[in-house]
Amino acid sequence: MIPLDDIREAAENLHGVAHHTPIYRSETFSQWAGCEVFLKHENQQRTGSFKIRGAYTKLRSLSESQRAAGVIAPSAGNHAQAVAFAARSAGVAATVYMPGAASLAKVGATEGYGARVELVGDSVDDALAAARAEAAESGMTLVHPFDDEAVIAGQGTVGLEIIEDVPDVDTVVVPLGGGGLLSGVASAVKALHPQVRLIGVEAAGCAPYVSSLEKGEIEPVHQTTTIADGIAVKRPGEVTFPLVRELVDDVVTVTDAEIGQTMVHLLERSKTVVEGAGAVGLAAILAGRVSGRKVVAVLSGGNIDTPLLMQVIRFGLTNQGRYLVIRTRLIDRPGQLMELLKLIADAHVNILVVSHHRESVEVAVAETGIELILETRDEGHAEQIVALVRSNGYPVTRMR
Repeated sequence: MIPLDDIREAAENLHGVAHHTPIYRSETFSQWAGCEVFLKHENQQRTGSFKIRGAYTKLRSLSESQRAAGVIAPSAGNHAQAVAFAARSAGVAATVYMPGAASLAKVGATEGYGARVELVGDSVDDALAAARAEAAESGMTLVHPFDDEAVIAGQGTVGLEIIEDVPDVDTVVVPLGGGGLLSGVASAVKALHPQVRLIGVEAAGCAPYVSSLEKGEIEPVHQTTTIADGIAVKRPGEVTFPLVRELVDDVVTVTDAEIGQTMVHLLERSKTVVEGAGAVGLAAILAGRVSGRKVVAVLSGGNIDTPLLMQVIRFGLTNQGRYLVIRTRLIDRPGQLMELLKLIADAHVNILVVSHHRESVEVAVAETGIELILETRDEGHAEQIVALVRSNGYPVTRMR
């Protein structure tokens, strides 16, 4: 366990640097989940995520000679921005290695905070290898995203704030990537209230902790397929794994569909923007994988690119049955399309997109294929519209 005194010292040092982020009770999510649900808004933190807590705490721990040599960090986004901001605040030069495919917005934000950015490789693992090599050669201090006790102590300040703001909490749900946030929160919460349950949540497309905990030793995954890129870490940390194993009560997973739907729910019901990693805790609660009486879900970050957010919204609405995509076929002559559209319009359905598909092996010579994107109320309404179109003689294929 990271000592509680270290976490409290980190909290003192973070005054004026990191925000004490709010915790709000959600009436809607409480009704849906059948328990009291509170949301810890780290998406409102400086640099858009909890990462500033650990990054600044690490920089505060450096000696004068280490500060003079500068720091180096690997990251795909959130940690990069946090290290850059923390380094600027502490007057320390920073270099950040990011994957070549890193978001231009995140690269620009990191440079805007004053760090030098180097793009290398295809993944955070490549960036970590390059950062380690330069640190060894240059004498700069490596600021690891999660596998560092000072970083973990900084992240643990989230746990102090949860206990301060919701003292009778019985379950805390935390996103789990490398394990720095979960290890820190668990260290703080268990030291103050050992009876509180700590639940880590991984994306199903990248869940090394689940298999590693079952096996009893670190077992990396070799591929990641998830929209929650902030927790798409292939290998648990050497420092964090034993902490998670010892302090955390359970680790569960959620699918990308559940993550996307939760992001849409947060937008609509709480007017809150979160990235995929930030939504996994609430997603697990709404999916029934976490139970409790008074539950706090940590919304760990809100740094999501606008194009990806647009894709997630469409994805989430489609999975809720609120965007209905159907394909059908018509005789290719004037008036046929108008009849189909009138049928749908008379059912008070909003038609968003109409597309023709004449070049298809499924379409006869005298036919045209039509794809429609319709706005429906929910899954039940979507099924009603499919049944309506089919009952009027149109062959219907629903696209998922």
